[in-house]
Amino acid sequence: MKKNNLDLFSGVSSRGVWMAAAGIGLAALAKIVYTKMTRYDFRDKVVLITGGSRGLGLEMARVLATKGSKIAICARTENQLEKAEFDPELEGAEILAIRADLTNASEANKVVQEVISHFGRLDVLINNAGIMVVGPENVMEIEDYQHVMDANLWSALYTMKAAIPHFLIQGEGRIANICSIGGKIAVPHMLPYSVSKFAMVGLSEGMGAELKKDNIQVTTVIPNLMRTGSPRNVSVKGNHESEYEWFKLADSLPFLAQDSKTAAKEIIEAIEDGENEVVLTATGKIVTALKGIMPGSVTTLTQFADRFFPRSNNKELKKGSESETEATTGLVGSVTDRAAAANNEL
Repeated sequence: MKKNNLDLFSGVSSRGVWMAAAGIGLAALAKIVYTKMTRYDFRDKVVLITGGSRGLGLEMARVLATKGSKIAICARTENQLEKAEFDPELEGAEILAIRADLTNASEANKVVQEVISHFGRLDVLINNAGIMVVGPENVMEIEDYQHVMDANLWSALYTMKAAIPHFLIQGEGRIANICSIGGKIAVPHMLPYSVSKFAMVGLSEGMGAELKKDNIQVTTVIPNLMRTGSPRNVSVKGNHESEYEWFKLADSLPFLAQDSKTAAKEIIEAIEDGENEVVLTATGKIVTALKGIMPGSVTTLTQFADRFFPRSNNKELKKGSESETEATTGLVGSVTDRAAAANNEL
């Protein structure tokens, strides 16, 4: 009798497992079908990309051009904007190039208004503008934190606050905030950048929670390192050559840095699918998961890694392009140099 009861219990348990698995499978299938049916169509949509004249911003503009979007790119440097405006891969697309400093709230408002005046509307805002300072914490001044926060956090908030009223009038809108794995895990020798990106992740997630009811979808994007060619344009403090070496070489290695074209396509797809958050690389997904499960252990790993970074008391600020060495211009570094030439980073 006991054996029969056990057999019956075993059968019920097996059926329960199979039913649960089937339910999960059907839910996943339903989500896929719903996503495809409600996928956002970028054709004829007006998209504003901040920091759109080079690097990842330019790559995203190229992807959007193939989808028939009307594209506004915004940046601080006039000559880079001019080059981007006539980029061969943007040929045939309707492009508006705007020079502005988005760390100024009034200029952010003017940019959004100029886009609407030119195209008649604004449908999507992609906050991609930002800067980076590489070096040890002991050489970072309060002004370094303020400068990076202005460029990475406040510029994104200013453009969102400028765009949201128009989205509310239209009854819909989409925002993508290009954050960073550095906004999930504090990376040694990039502290001002990590602080700004942690804040940006919080801002993006909070905006996403509060704006959904108004039919405004916010996507938080978590890239890892990617080969855009940007290292030459970062700022470096401390032992300039050594700091620039580890950063540029890491940016050049395929297993550490993602291809920028692939990243741009994945970001645009995430906006199309209405994703709340997208982590772009397997490495990023693993590290983010580990941080959630074992936060103390991940901090221990970064503490250990920090022992191998260069030490210096030099507070002078230099550009990456002023810190090149034989190592950074060699075979590995040339990967990033080619990306820089392709993405208007020179």
